[in-house]
Amino acid sequence: METPGSQSSLHRANLERVVRAVRMAGSLTQAEIARTTGLSAATVSNIVRELKESGTVQVTPTSAGGRRARAVSLSGDAGAVVGVDFGHSHLRVAVGNLAHQVLAEEAEPIDVDASADEGFDRAEQLVHRLVATTGISREKLIGVGLGVPGPIDVETGELGSTSILPGWAGTHPRQELASRLGVPVHVDNDANLGALGEQVWGNGRGAGDLAYIKVASGVGAGLVISGQIYRGPGGTAGEIGHITLDESGPVCRCGNRGCLETFTAARYVLPLLHSSHGTDLTMTRVVELARDGDPGCRRVVADIGRHIGSGVANLCNLLNPSRVVLGGDLAEAGDLVLGPVRDSVARYAIPSAARQLTVVPGTLGGRAEVLGALALVLSEMGDATLLDSAGGSSPGGQVKGEPGTRRNRSASARAGASSEGGRRRTPVGAVVGFS
Repeated sequence: METPGSQSSLHRANLERVVRAVRMAGSLTQAEIARTTGLSAATVSNIVRELKESGTVQVTPTSAGGRRARAVSLSGDAGAVVGVDFGHSHLRVAVGNLAHQVLAEEAEPIDVDASADEGFDRAEQLVHRLVATTGISREKLIGVGLGVPGPIDVETGELGSTSILPGWAGTHPRQELASRLGVPVHVDNDANLGALGEQVWGNGRGAGDLAYIKVASGVGAGLVISGQIYRGPGGTAGEIGHITLDESGPVCRCGNRGCLETFTAARYVLPLLHSSHGTDLTMTRVVELARDGDPGCRRVVADIGRHIGSGVANLCNLLNPSRVVLGGDLAEAGDLVLGPVRDSVARYAIPSAARQLTVVPGTLGGRAEVLGALALVLSEMGDATLLDSAGGSSPGGQVKGEPGTRRNRSASARAGASSEGGRRRTPVGAVVGFS
């Protein structure tokens, strides 16, 4: 048994400290690890050597400031995580390793009217198939991140009734998928995961306060406040699509009239073009035609931007974010949609808040949510789990005089954790560089 303050517990704390620094950054040189952790260069060198021998990290030659250096990252075979993203009409699954590489990724259409059981069946099959293609053993799976297009009740884990997937209301996605796959599952709203993905390695990098706006069949916002995803006590924070723009407007699926969603979401917008462009239009096609100069599509895209800007102005006045990232298909329209967004913000937001705001397109496209799901798992996993599984908990190589840190929760405690299990906010920036 390790005694608090003993050399063995101090060494263990330093091991976890180095692993945590590498996990959060993706890859660091030994000099960067020393600066990040506050440990001496000699201590870092000894710990990296020990972690390499145990198989926890891998070391590759690199350069820093024109000098030769050694880049340290988590070992590619130390474990794997899975991301699952359910959308209105798609299912996307990705498998990544702890070296921040996507090993396999696949998307397939899904019938939005299908039952939840059928959706989970297909997710289970696709996860098994992709994991098999990577050659990773099931014992190496650390967890699954799951994105769903609706609010998750943080008290019950239940998918809310305002979900885009109407047949799924009242289901418990985390429990259902965990029982099928036999590994811990962490679930969140797809907009929150999009925000996490863009914050970690997309166009939200470097912004501690941002909003990720996703416009598809519905409209949602993932909110990052002081570097953390904010969900609210009931898990419904960010339902920007139900801001009222016109009390006499179209009836929304939520039962109110004139919600932002009724002026921007695909299900309401596409019919405006049916008489002139046919009924087979998709939002992707509308954006393509707008970029090619089609006047009708340009007008529709600009109108959507104006309405989104009204909602963003409300966010500015309430939360004062420094950056707004527009995701989904609309982001491909560039300034055709971003220009009207900025114009509305300038008109309706408090001037000081508008001046501090940058509106940018997302860079991850349709992968933002599934990459965010991978990041969610990696932000929830424990460094102790990695060390124990790799045999890195030995008391050898004790270090004198180096400060220790409080240990992470045990692996057993982590196994039961999820983003819906309590009023907890998930740290952002836990992994960088999935490709």
